[in-house]
Amino acid sequence: MEATADAAAAPVLDQAEIEAAEAALALLESRESLAITEPVEQTPLDLKAPELYINQELSHLQFNVRVLEQSLDPSYPLLERLMFLLIFSSNLDEFFEIRVAEQLRQLKYGREAVGPDAMHPQKMLERISEICEINVTRQYKILNETIFPEMAQQGIRFVRRGDWNKAQRAWVKEWFEQNVVPVISPIGLDPSHPFPRLVNKSLNFIVQLDGKDAFGRETGLAIIPAPRSLPRLVRLPDELCEGGDNLIFLSSMIHEFAEDLFPGMKIEGCYQFRITRNADLTFDFEEIEDLARTLKGELHSRKYGDAVRLEIDNRTPEQYIHFLQQEFTISDSQVYRVDGPVNLTRLMAVRDLVERADLRWKPFSPGIPNKLKDEKTVFESLSASEQLLLHPWQSFSPVVDLLRQAAKDPKVLAIKQTLYRTGVKSDIVNALVEAARNGKEVTVVIELRARFDEESNLNLASRLQEAGCLVVYGVVGYKCHAKLMLIVRQEGTRLVRYCHLGTGNYHSGTARLYTDYSFMTADQEMGEDVHKVFQQLTGMGKIQRLKKLYNAPFTLHAKMLEMIQREAKNARAGKPARIIVKVNGLTEPRLIRSLYEASQAGVQVDLIIRGTCRLRPGIEGISDNIRVVSIVGRFLEHTRVYYFENADHKPDVFCASADWMERNMLHRVETGFQLSGKHAERIKRELDYYLRDNTHSWVLASDGSYTLSQPAEDEEPFSAQQQLLNDYAS
Repeated sequence: MEATADAAAAPVLDQAEIEAAEAALALLESRESLAITEPVEQTPLDLKAPELYINQELSHLQFNVRVLEQSLDPSYPLLERLMFLLIFSSNLDEFFEIRVAEQLRQLKYGREAVGPDAMHPQKMLERISEICEINVTRQYKILNETIFPEMAQQGIRFVRRGDWNKAQRAWVKEWFEQNVVPVISPIGLDPSHPFPRLVNKSLNFIVQLDGKDAFGRETGLAIIPAPRSLPRLVRLPDELCEGGDNLIFLSSMIHEFAEDLFPGMKIEGCYQFRITRNADLTFDFEEIEDLARTLKGELHSRKYGDAVRLEIDNRTPEQYIHFLQQEFTISDSQVYRVDGPVNLTRLMAVRDLVERADLRWKPFSPGIPNKLKDEKTVFESLSASEQLLLHPWQSFSPVVDLLRQAAKDPKVLAIKQTLYRTGVKSDIVNALVEAARNGKEVTVVIELRARFDEESNLNLASRLQEAGCLVVYGVVGYKCHAKLMLIVRQEGTRLVRYCHLGTGNYHSGTARLYTDYSFMTADQEMGEDVHKVFQQLTGMGKIQRLKKLYNAPFTLHAKMLEMIQREAKNARAGKPARIIVKVNGLTEPRLIRSLYEASQAGVQVDLIIRGTCRLRPGIEGISDNIRVVSIVGRFLEHTRVYYFENADHKPDVFCASADWMERNMLHRVETGFQLSGKHAERIKRELDYYLRDNTHSWVLASDGSYTLSQPAEDEEPFSAQQQLLNDYAS
């Protein structure tokens, strides 16, 4: 999730540098004012009209609601349903930290900006508040009335303090005294102890006190910040319980023993709350001299940005809610009264505290193509044939193996790699470190501004530099989101390039959870193109012409417009015409207008958009031929695939790192690559799976609402993700 500020801050390229790309766009731009409907006497429809576009932030919020709905799916294991409910909280945190914060920032500084839907930020915030209020209330209702009772039936209990027996209470008190009291710092509020500066998303308590302390002070209020180093869930010893898994909230302990923190005082009330702050990082790129140093200086401020949301126990007296509102300068619409723990994301610790495989997803073994099993090295396999992998159903290990073998192979001279989200101690990073220590020329392009991974990426850069890698940070103002690996190997008298291109990150963990394509090839023209992209990232120079790759911000956007317009032309000529696009988000106005034009021309357009979608399908005369679905299931849909029918010729099929959003197409470094033959046929088959899905597919209506697909009476249930599991995994 990226802030709109990124786009606004991006520097403008010199006109000479983008001449080639602009020429490709000029013809398409000139056609935007022309009607493509028949007959020509009709008045052209205004495809820029605000009513044709869904608000981007509200659409993004609707995706989070679809995630919440998964917690009610009876076909999912119980603990996985709990995880979906908690992921909703995690997603909503980021939504407020970045997206809501940006709208509030615009209002604060009088810099209101509207998108193609023309919704003013104030109106947008009102709608966000309404939707969040309804769905946060639903979330706690699901938790308290469905998930917790079903977990209790399975022997997993969250033991309330009113239900502790004598032995349990004694154990909890001892745990509290040994683990909480030494690190907790209660703060009485008086002139010498002003309201503390509370960390973003931390658990806190506002306490009503009665009595005077040792100094004769009688303030009546105190704040207890819960130590962030402590777990939010503690498991009771089995010998103190009658079977099952018995867990206690840290908040329950603090509630029960709060008086121990204020000796001689009486607790009249203790209420938990949590504040969410603006966590976006903004830069004046013209003032930056050292990106890494600037970023290090900004990271600390993320914890203490402007307050954007207050979550508080719904039993809290209104006077204390108003007091906190004044302290944090937030309005009534930013307050969420909740019926349960305010920091639900920390409940994810249940996965480590409860060993119940029967309540989790059934494990599977990702498949590996026979060619990659049989050959002695990945180099030999790729020399014989290129490989396309679909994670997580097919293993990510061949990608790691390619890099590991390159690190050890004396014939390998150089390795170039982009890293957006990974881990400091990941297998990929370990292989790069080993390669550098073995004398290879290792160049790594690290995107320091991968949101919420900035600190990790700074540490990663330090580790790679210490190992002898050449580390660069891409292009200031343009996030490097491309997924590229290039290996140069001496084979006889020639240098051979081996490449990996992907739709996802070089992260073994997410490769088990996210759906992504990996393409590995020894095609030399592709290798030459990847080499040129790395030259653009690490050096300086004019735009270079690529033979097999399309890259943003230069040619990818123009190529997609060209492909859409070609399908529209074919449809008007009475030829077969179809477009299928599978991405995480569709927001870029020019692409949307082009899709509207294609629909008007008669092109069948199927859009598989996981998250944000500004396009309105099903509008008579404009988008009648467009269908939009969102797949939400066990795995996070993350592949970016573009399919164009191409009439009497072979279809054009592309994979890419880019969504169809402004930031990806116009303000980031991205790559798209074309696939043909068996790979293109395979991708088409897998896209058809998603379009057949009638169990986890949500259909977008023209009013912006989504409806879950259901099998017809004579139709068998079909899940795309389950079918792919059957096809590739074991």
